[in-house]
Amino acid sequence: MDFYKRLALVGSQIPCGKVATYGQLALLCGRPRNSRQVGYALNRGLAGDLPAHRIVNSQGILSGSPAFDTPDMQRLLLEKEGVPVKDNRVDLKKYAWDNTMEDALYLKTCFEEQGI
Repeated sequence: MDFYKRLALVGSQIPCGKVATYGQLALLCGRPRNSRQVGYALNRGLAGDLPAHRIVNSQGILSGSPAFDTPDMQRLLLEKEGVPVKDNRVDLKKYAWDNTMEDALYLKTCFEEQGI
């Protein structure tokens, strides 16, 4: 399994105006305990060109990751998509990507087709 290729595919599915957590992405990649590996991939640019600004921690706190050119870039990109950020945090009850079982099954099929 190529976790980083899976992550790139999963991350590309996060809808505009929504956010996902590190743990949520790890789960959808088939590795529910690898949320730190998601962060590692984002910091190192290992997951391709996914919308990293839509990824937050389990409390909705922005990462401030080196993946962004400036410390406020993640906030600016989220606000541009209509996701308000208050005190460096996103309201997950309103803006979390509520992926479905159909989403998970679709991703599983894509992984199998791509051999990842």
